[in-house]
Amino acid sequence: MKAYIKPAIVILLLMTFLCGIVYPLLTTGLAQLIFPKQANGSLIMMNGKVVGSELIGQQFDQPQYFWGRLSATSDSPYNASASGGSNFGVLNPDLENQVNERIAALKAADPGNIAPIPADLVTSSASGLDPDISVAAARYQTARVAKARNLSLDIVNALIDKCTTRRWLGIFGEPVVNVLKLNLALDALQ
Repeated sequence: MKAYIKPAIVILLLMTFLCGIVYPLLTTGLAQLIFPKQANGSLIMMNGKVVGSELIGQQFDQPQYFWGRLSATSDSPYNASASGGSNFGVLNPDLENQVNERIAALKAADPGNIAPIPADLVTSSASGLDPDISVAAARYQTARVAKARNLSLDIVNALIDKCTTRRWLGIFGEPVVNVLKLNLALDALQ
């Protein structure tokens, strides 16, 4: 029996050391060396202060700002510790109510806008934290933001183009606009 216990304990201690100490330190060190921005949360800094992350959305509902996707997190919007979609099915009345409330808010903020509302402005993402919207969703909001900030449509559209992330390798994914970066670029103008 002792012949089996001693090697088992040695293997347990060795694997604990390798997998619990060496491997995490190695991967953290390599991440900090090769991808320091991503390893630290892709934080966005303004005047030496953290204002957010490129990876987690923020709540914007004032007319002078672009609005992101709805957040499905509990407690508070875009709560990273409560990530997860609403899991509402398409026939769930709660989903329909949520969509109708967002449509009403968008129409109240810009009553003259008769364009079709892009789906990503009235639904949440699978994580409930999505920081990006489609280019169509950004363009839908251009007139409202330009009017609220007393800017020309050309200036606002140029900022949308500047903040648009293109398809990876030109073929993978869809172009998206990071809402926080776009709103910070707007604030920098004024």
